[in-house]
Amino acid sequence: MTTPLKVLGVSGSLRTGSYNRALLRAAIELMPPDMSIEEYNGIGDLPLYNPDIDVQGGPAPAVAWRTAVHAADALLIVTPEYNFGPSAALKNAIDWASRPPATSVLHAKPIALMGASTGMSGTTRAQLALRQSFVFTQSPVLSGPEVLVPYAATRFDAALRLTDAATRDFIHRHLVRFAEFARRLAPKTP
Repeated sequence: MTTPLKVLGVSGSLRTGSYNRALLRAAIELMPPDMSIEEYNGIGDLPLYNPDIDVQGGPAPAVAWRTAVHAADALLIVTPEYNFGPSAALKNAIDWASRPPATSVLHAKPIALMGASTGMSGTTRAQLALRQSFVFTQSPVLSGPEVLVPYAATRFDAALRLTDAATRDFIHRHLVRFAEFARRLAPKTP
């Protein structure tokens, strides 16, 4: 049996009752057997990125974040969309993980994106903005079809469990593709 792909799951929303946090939890529930997803909840603890405090590894929350990203085989990022882009907390976390550029923990790290919104766009623009950031870090991002969950209030129940069968099936298939994508990109051992 293959060692499970170790994925770090991150929601870009800090809200406890967030549809994006619920979408990440649905992904954990729907992951294929050759994958494990660990939810990371510390991006809200990161100070705003500032090179003046990014010395000797940075402050403790940055060290913890970078360590978690480094230990993962891949990242699953679930993003809300604020003003046509990702949340400030998520962008800040990416900024912390992208430094120093030459040895960034994001360098060559496979990434999959998902997002849910109450409107009809399903985080299209936020995902596009994240893809641009990952060009800088040389992080390969799984291409489409993207997981864009529009009208989230109709797809989750009152307990924030994803109940829409078609969306559940799509997410499972997306994670299967992501596992294949990440394994193809894994360094080959001699």
